[in-house]
Amino acid sequence: MGTRDFDVKKLLNDKKFWLASFLIGWAAALQGHMMWLQRQDSFKQKFGTLDDQITDDRQDSTHAS
Repeated sequence: MGTRDFDVKKLLNDKKFWLASFLIGWAAALQGHMMWLQRQDSFKQKFGTLDDQITDDRQDSTHAS
């Protein structure tokens, strides 16, 4: 058990470990953000945006007159 504790302490003091952990966390956050953006774009394609609805309402009101 003594050598195991030493290995853990050595690992926690290693800068490469922290750099790798940071890169993995950053990559996971980036992937989650990209998935969120894709979901937002999919929603906009399906339902449109509020700006599109206002523009459509204006066009409908000008054509109805």
